[in-house]
Amino acid sequence: MTGITEELIVGRNSVREALKSGRAINKLLVARGEKHGSIVEIINMAHKQGLVVQEIEPARLGNMSGGLRHQGIAAFVSPVPYSDVETILTAAYQKNEAPFIVLLDELEDPHNVGAILRTADAAGVHGVLLPQRRSCSLSATVAKTSAGAVEYVPVARIGNMTQEIEKLKKQGLWVVGADAEGDKDYFDVDLTGPLLVVVGNEGKGLGRLVKQQCDYLVRIPMHGRITSLNASVACSLLLYEVLRQRDSKKRNP
Repeated sequence: MTGITEELIVGRNSVREALKSGRAINKLLVARGEKHGSIVEIINMAHKQGLVVQEIEPARLGNMSGGLRHQGIAAFVSPVPYSDVETILTAAYQKNEAPFIVLLDELEDPHNVGAILRTADAAGVHGVLLPQRRSCSLSATVAKTSAGAVEYVPVARIGNMTQEIEKLKKQGLWVVGADAEGDKDYFDVDLTGPLLVVVGNEGKGLGRLVKQQCDYLVRIPMHGRITSLNASVACSLLLYEVLRQRDSKKRNP
């Protein structure tokens, strides 16, 4: 298991400098009622970077800070640095491989995200994309569940999902979304080319706009009474089908 942990930095100067340096921050915590002075500047910086800002009770922030002088503000920092989409694509092309990327559409359970990272590493995925909003960030729980894969699978945070999907489509990637109402079984679609696999939220699945941008919506056949699979299990089936098809193509070009 990986021993890396999510770090909490506290105090106005520390948080401000972390924001200025571009450090990978998951969330800003502000003590309720502390919206004056330099804290306003720090909150504005966070908003400009698209970060989540959460108000919490001062006593709770004090407990989380472990006795350190927090000055009304703290920030959760990712256990590993985030990558970016272009770096992920470049790494794939340098290996002479068709890009194989996973987008997690507002997955919220860190155990699911960690399990998907573990499978992504095993299946040869070049990178995973996480939306900045309404999505699980890289955390200590994600890192632990990934069994160390978080160290090897590049993860990029993206802003507007539909815009990012459109950019990737213009770069030649096909977009395949996992959906219970998909019109094809996942093993009946050609998954050997440049690919973005999209997996939806644990409860509501893919968002409407994301669905509209998918080239294919694929379903996983279900013959029992349960109508859906856990998000990480569904994702694992898709990723290994991509790997199976690509390996088969290499053996039989």
